[in-house]
Amino acid sequence: MIYDPFQKKAIDYIKEGHSCLVSAPTGAGKTVIAEYVINDSLARGTKVIYTAPIKALSNQKYRDFQGIFKDKIGILTGDVSINPHAQVLIMTTEIFRNKLLEKHSGLEKYSWIIFDEIHYLDDYQRGTVWEESLIFLPQHMKMLALSATIPNIDELSQWIHSVHKKPIKVVREEKRPVPLHFFYQYHGMILDNFKKLRSFARHKSPNRPVTLINRLYRENKLPCIYFVFGRRRCEYLAEELVGSDFLNEKERRDIIALYEKLCHRFDLIGEKSASIMRSLIERGIAYHHAGMLPTLKEVIEQLFTSRLVKVIFTTETFALGVNMPARTVVFDELRKYSGRFFGTLKTRDFYQMAGRAGRRGIDTEGFVYSRINPHYTTLEEVWRVIYGRPEKVISRFNASYATILNLYQKFGEGLYDIYPLSFHYFQKNTRKRDKAIKLLQAKVKLLKELKHIGPDGLTDKGIFASRVYGYEMPIAELYDEGLLEDLTAVQLGVVSLAMVFEPRKGARKPILSKNTKHLWRITDNMLYRINKIEKRLEIAPFSKRCFYHLTSCLEAWMNKEPFDRILRHTDADEGEVIRCFRMTIQVLREVLNAPVSSGLKEKVHKSISLINRGIIDAEKQLRE
Repeated sequence: MIYDPFQKKAIDYIKEGHSCLVSAPTGAGKTVIAEYVINDSLARGTKVIYTAPIKALSNQKYRDFQGIFKDKIGILTGDVSINPHAQVLIMTTEIFRNKLLEKHSGLEKYSWIIFDEIHYLDDYQRGTVWEESLIFLPQHMKMLALSATIPNIDELSQWIHSVHKKPIKVVREEKRPVPLHFFYQYHGMILDNFKKLRSFARHKSPNRPVTLINRLYRENKLPCIYFVFGRRRCEYLAEELVGSDFLNEKERRDIIALYEKLCHRFDLIGEKSASIMRSLIERGIAYHHAGMLPTLKEVIEQLFTSRLVKVIFTTETFALGVNMPARTVVFDELRKYSGRFFGTLKTRDFYQMAGRAGRRGIDTEGFVYSRINPHYTTLEEVWRVIYGRPEKVISRFNASYATILNLYQKFGEGLYDIYPLSFHYFQKNTRKRDKAIKLLQAKVKLLKELKHIGPDGLTDKGIFASRVYGYEMPIAELYDEGLLEDLTAVQLGVVSLAMVFEPRKGARKPILSKNTKHLWRITDNMLYRINKIEKRLEIAPFSKRCFYHLTSCLEAWMNKEPFDRILRHTDADEGEVIRCFRMTIQVLREVLNAPVSSGLKEKVHKSISLINRGIIDAEKQLRE
């Protein structure tokens, strides 16, 4: 195989036995380096772990690598465990971090760890998981870290070297193999020069997406990935193309045949959402977002890789996928809702998505169109997003209670010596370092107040909480008060679901049964007490409250009702319901890893079996 210079440079470092940090644009070919590490490990008879930032990408990597490496591949996420002792094991970064904190993790058998999308270290909610994984990385494991373009890659490598005292080689690639050309839809006009935006600032005409898509079709610039920052708008824009058809007769026959075949394989025949999608598919149009059935998303992804879908409206997670390039990328707008406020895109995120334009080996150039609404995004902001320098990766270190408990079990009061190893300490000034230490001390103080930590170390309650990541505080209170033992299998599912579910703004308030109201009062009182202590100790963010909006859905499902029937109980998207049910299974499985009675384990197993069936069974989807 002929490698690009940056690929060859990284592979040469790997051959010399060095860990390597690679920063390159989306679509440059970073995966080739990961495949070299995997092939080399297989040839040597050693094991390798591949981590991905989200379950969807882990699943997709499993499918892709399974086609190459067959039975040598396994996957381990919170809701999937297939061939978990495989020579090449794919997992989410959270699962890897959790394994690092276990006493008997089995990681001594693995010689390499591949961190895909390591710039996720900058993620506000989950970045600390990457940082903890890097801090606690075993000395015997070599690392390949792959990242989108980041300007402070040297700082990141220097920090990793300072922690592990071993050299880590840096490889940068600034150029894309397929150059990008940028265009703007502004007041109904298509402009190919940023300066022209200012010239037409007073011109007023409709800025219609349909006009732009039809123009791309006429100019032979399809297929197109159209990025939208809202699920409903994905569907709305797809339906707006009601009068458009992007397929010839042969393509139409091929895509209908493939769609029907895939719908049959994934048991989607008769599903309302699959029927609605078919009317779009037969014209070369599709949409893809987290609110859809996971199996229908899988079908759309396979159709897109077949190059028969010409226009796909999708949210930003599609940018993380492998083998999902197009000729053109369109941005519906350059701002999005972050969960807290609306803001313009980061330059790094823009190029992660824009990088899907231009198919290597197929296109000689890629095209990126940004739709500009001056009422929402100023021209200065547009310039910053598209022509600014990518943002530095910033530490988001904020250890969870479960992580702190595991560290306390191992180091006692010496756990405070861990913080100076963090990227946060490496980057920040004295004031911010002192603030981080105070937060860590406050969390330990809370854990002592709530009797997770006693004079002799972790209590039974603390040991239990150390095994349940993310929702350890409320479930540990239920355990400590003996309430978990009193719950039925269905109630165990209901409480676990309430812990993971987060209602959308404006979500319909649930009507709760007498039994559910009783559970709500118990968990709400527990979390009120915990949040009150967190407020006093200035701990942020607070432990999440429990929300029982999906209780009726889950109870109906656990009583064997069909999935389409249980949706009458909620206004949540079907994909959101499935994802929350799967997260519930993950919480219940973590309870099984804790030291609980055989009676409770029996009920937890029953609860899992009642939930993890049919369309909820994530393993089934991967085995199809």
